[in-house]
Amino acid sequence: MTSVRSIVAGAGSYLPERIMTNDDLAKVVDTTDDWITERTGIKSRHIAAEGELTSDLALHAARAAIADAGIDVQEIDTIIMATTTPDNTFPATATTVQAALGLEHGAAFDVQAVCSGFVYALTIADTFIRAGQSKTALVIGAETFSRLLDWTDRTTCVLFGDGAGAMIVKAGEGEGTNADRGILTAHLHSDGRLKEKLYVDGGPSSTGTVGHVRMEGREVFRHAVVNIAEAITESLEATGLGVDDIDWFVPHQANKRILDSTAKRIGLPPEKVVMTVAEHGNTSAASVPLAFDAALRDGRIKRGDLVLLEAMGGGFTWGSLMLRY
Repeated sequence: MTSVRSIVAGAGSYLPERIMTNDDLAKVVDTTDDWITERTGIKSRHIAAEGELTSDLALHAARAAIADAGIDVQEIDTIIMATTTPDNTFPATATTVQAALGLEHGAAFDVQAVCSGFVYALTIADTFIRAGQSKTALVIGAETFSRLLDWTDRTTCVLFGDGAGAMIVKAGEGEGTNADRGILTAHLHSDGRLKEKLYVDGGPSSTGTVGHVRMEGREVFRHAVVNIAEAITESLEATGLGVDDIDWFVPHQANKRILDSTAKRIGLPPEKVVMTVAEHGNTSAASVPLAFDAALRDGRIKRGDLVLLEAMGGGFTWGSLMLRY
């Protein structure tokens, strides 16, 4: 019996030209390269240029994904964009990308789940495709997170960077088994009771300002390792697969210590973990598609590989998604 599967047909990414190293940061805040590297594993991050918007980053990544998929842009009937840093309060930044691509049909909207945003957006695209609502979706994670940072707070400003990643997801047929290409399972969670552990202290309804990132680092670390491991276990149980079946683990690139602890907790060998946090820092909703595309470009992820995605962000929100590329 055949079933509808959401197949990843292409991927792309974009990073702003400006690179800010740890040594550069040490000139503006009380920190050192050793301090940042030891606690986070981050060595550098990319920062959007003045006047460079989230939609600009998203458009570069989208065009790269469209080219990789080899499709006509007019095939896209849905654009779902995960971002915490939209160009404007409204309209959705996805509509700006839609117009720039020359599309005048279909749906375009934003998803706000912070660092989990791309996993949420990809899950929504999968749901649309399986329901017959969409046949070809463009899913984007894009952030200019540097514009939310308090550059005097060394506990947060050293962590984040800007960037964008995208995937083209198309409807296809499968046999309903784990051997199918496409998204096999996805699991999303949130717990709003913990929002003050990681949040931005501003917004249109509260202060009328953008605000800055505030975080209780130790609490975020503790919850991240536990929540992510549980979400991964859900994906494995839902498919009946084991850790040994995973070819590549593409996690949200928050902190090397979190990634190492998560992999160890679930028994995954370090060599199967795709890690870009050293070069990109935490790019929030962009980090998962950025890491996926990096592993695709360097030949690690190959057609038929089983890939596990996960993320956790403010809210708290978290989730996992298993796909066969």
